[in-house]
Amino acid sequence: MKKTLFYYFLFSLFTGTIIYFLQYFSVPLPRIIRFYVNDFLIIPIVLYSCLRVLKWSKNNKNYTLSLPIILYVCFMYSVLFEYIFPKYLARYTKDFIDVIVYFASGFVFYYLQKNKNEF
Repeated sequence: MKKTLFYYFLFSLFTGTIIYFLQYFSVPLPRIIRFYVNDFLIIPIVLYSCLRVLKWSKNNKNYTLSLPIILYVCFMYSVLFEYIFPKYLARYTKDFIDVIVYFASGFVFYYLQKNKNEF
């Protein structure tokens, strides 16, 4: 597993959790943090978790997620959270910027996964 990818996962998980709890306790945060940072962080959290399970289940320590798979996950998050859920659940709102953020974080994950800096 790539060292930078692992650290990025931990950073994303820790930062996302902190932001979630700050919002839960109504701590005022800048708009960009309230509305976009967790959307940027969720894709690497999900992809890293999937990558770990796939490496274990395929018994292949060198397995990587291909770009089409990463783009598919970003697309599904975009459709679910920006199109379907806002129609039926009041908690969700449509925001095109979120779609851009999902794909940007997917490309960051892809780049870090391809990085040659290993444990």
